[in-house]
Amino acid sequence: MYRLAHLLALSVSLFTVAAASAAPTGTAIDFAREVQPILAENCLHCHGPDAQDRKAGLRLDTRDGALQGGKSGVATIVEHKPADSELIARVLSSDEEDMMPPPKEKKTLTAAQIDTLRRWIAEGAPYTSHWAFTAPVQAPLPLSPPLSAARPLPPHPVDAFIAAKLPAAGLAASAPADPATLCRRLFLDLTGLPPSPADVDAFVAAAAQGLAPAVEALVTRLLAGERYGEKWARVWLDAARY
Repeated sequence: MYRLAHLLALSVSLFTVAAASAAPTGTAIDFAREVQPILAENCLHCHGPDAQDRKAGLRLDTRDGALQGGKSGVATIVEHKPADSELIARVLSSDEEDMMPPPKEKKTLTAAQIDTLRRWIAEGAPYTSHWAFTAPVQAPLPLSPPLSAARPLPPHPVDAFIAAKLPAAGLAASAPADPATLCRRLFLDLTGLPPSPADVDAFVAAAAQGLAPAVEALVTRLLAGERYGEKWARVWLDAARY
């Protein structure tokens, strides 16, 4: 958690984004992020890894199982052919004997979820392993739109991703935060408490010699303090009904 908090704090954005934009239609479907949650919520209770609870011998948690089908021998997924795939036929069916999930489960896929499954199958129905078993790959920095002299290039790689999303979201970058405001944000984010006037003055003076070193020094100090531990321990204690 220390390293994560350090990274997040050091990348305090000088841009403000009102809302995160969803993946645009037309991009490749991400199995782990978009498809697996649909299957887990609606299908895997009866067609998952538990052999004792598995219905009709059908597994949908593995690609081989989905392509092979269950006891009927009918392939649940036909690569690149959603119209020929039993999975799509079942989630669209209104026949209580065929529809999936079955009525007794009281679950119904939304039109958006069905469209996601269609697009995924049209792309070949690729499966991916759980993110915990996938080696991380550094994403290339997106090309930010042209910025004026008053809006220099993003000061941190994280900001490059934010800047690239702003036009599509219909948002504009806000002005850079002044050192005093940035100091207050760091204190509130990491400790939950505002800085003292002396803390602000010290940070402003340090920032005049270099903003990035001043931020790193302040973040390092706050992370080592007791107030940081108290703030984040409280979150876990609340979760545990302390």
